[in-house]
Amino acid sequence: MVGVCLTVIGLLRVLIHMRKTDTMADDLLALDSVLFLCSSLLSYWTLRTRSTKRMHRLERIVDAVFLSAMLLMVGICGFITYAISIG
Repeated sequence: MVGVCLTVIGLLRVLIHMRKTDTMADDLLALDSVLFLCSSLLSYWTLRTRSTKRMHRLERIVDAVFLSAMLLMVGICGFITYAISIG
């Protein structure tokens, strides 16, 4: 998912350069890629932990971070679609 965010950032930069306009979608995608990275690192930590109580707590945190990142990505996709259709 981080790779998808970075690819879209690159494509947006090309679009912004061609249209001579700026959008905050690339900044939001950078934040989204950090959320996906945090989700994967926390997931790895969850797999490596030995405490069952800590593992269940980390699972809930990982789920929340991942779902937040996915919802943010859906919002950004809507924002990009709106920005491209107006321009």
